[in-house]
Amino acid sequence: MPTWLIKVFCVWAAMIPWTSLSNVVSESTRSISYVPVLEIKGPIGPAVADYVIKETQKANQSRHSELILITLDTPGGLVDSLRDINQAILSSDIPVACLVYPQGARAASAGTFILYACHIAAMAPATTLGAATPVNIGGDSQRKEGGPKEPSAIEKKVMNDSIAYIRSLAQLRGRNAAWAESAVRDAATLSSEEALKKNVVNFIAESPMALIKKLDGVSVTINEAERVLNTDDVKLEQRPPDWRNQFLSTITNPNIAYLLMMVGIYGLILEFYSPGIGFGGIIGGICLLIAVYAFQMLPVSYVGVGLLVLGIGLLVAESLVPSFGLFGIGGLVSFVLGSIFLIDSDLPELQVSLYLIHTFAIASALFAFFVLKRVVELRCQVSVSGTESLIGRYASVECTFEGNGYVNIDGERWAAKGEGVFAQGESVEIERVDNLTLHVKIKEKNND
Repeated sequence: MPTWLIKVFCVWAAMIPWTSLSNVVSESTRSISYVPVLEIKGPIGPAVADYVIKETQKANQSRHSELILITLDTPGGLVDSLRDINQAILSSDIPVACLVYPQGARAASAGTFILYACHIAAMAPATTLGAATPVNIGGDSQRKEGGPKEPSAIEKKVMNDSIAYIRSLAQLRGRNAAWAESAVRDAATLSSEEALKKNVVNFIAESPMALIKKLDGVSVTINEAERVLNTDDVKLEQRPPDWRNQFLSTITNPNIAYLLMMVGIYGLILEFYSPGIGFGGIIGGICLLIAVYAFQMLPVSYVGVGLLVLGIGLLVAESLVPSFGLFGIGGLVSFVLGSIFLIDSDLPELQVSLYLIHTFAIASALFAFFVLKRVVELRCQVSVSGTESLIGRYASVECTFEGNGYVNIDGERWAAKGEGVFAQGESVEIERVDNLTLHVKIKEKNND
């Protein structure tokens, strides 16, 4: 190829606006936005809150999301976890849409608060929301004689705080504040069609993709500024919980936390009563620490913990002290009551299963009455090795002596000491061992 042709080609290549072309490619790539889809299913606890907060923060940092979509199906949950989730939603720079989904799902109690906090609220057909009355502080109510039940000062305080909170969310999003108050005060509920008519939700959509299509061109307010959503060509991206959130969700399940606690306690008890290679102590210590971490994230009642510890202590005492079953029965009653009162929540999903409590109550009684008693009996048995194994056995006098002499036992010659005269060949009983001297006494003869 001629040199002049190569020079012309180089000049022509230098004049092409490669930078502009790369910008066009980059812009087209960036124009493809994603909608992360988060799923809240089941009771709302610390693990769910951690999952939603982290995914919301991640979406805000990436800046490639047009919207954050949360699918909701929950019976309620912990107030602290609910407020943490709502804080993340309210502080998000990206609009957050909430869809009660799938059909047949509900957004009860804490779910209603989350629905009101989101920029866009939607429900699938045949779903419900409401019943947001706080019930986690029960038992403090007092009754007047001959009168109806009246809420205590604490219940009034919690109720008024919840009403003010949901009204503020309703006013922020321009939704029905009056019904929101009735959902908290009177546990009112609505179907999806009723919620749309009463301006509680913005849309009814059969699926997340159907909702995304309806949101194209919808205007929302973010940080006091209007933003028009462009969801015509977006892709849904499922964001399931990672392994850490799944682990937290597992251990913060009240049944799992309770199981870990019991395994930990009995592992340490066995290690204390029968020290060995440390297997029981290691497993027990790990389980107990995980259980403590889980319980500090759950609404644990200290009265329940106290009754539980007292019950286990009485069951252990029954295996050591003969109380004719008094300690054992008292321990079982205290153990069962403590297990029932352990989690301070009226949600069945956040309570320890009665079947699990009954199983552990029976297992604890058997453990105390048989296992621990057998361990104590084995520890009280006469040693079969060393000088202590000689106590109570019989030796033969080597030569007649008075006071001090020698005896033979198991082919060994031992120095002996005792009161009286011991004849050669006589059988004597060993009372105790003092260094290398056996203290003996004349063997008692049975009278026929």
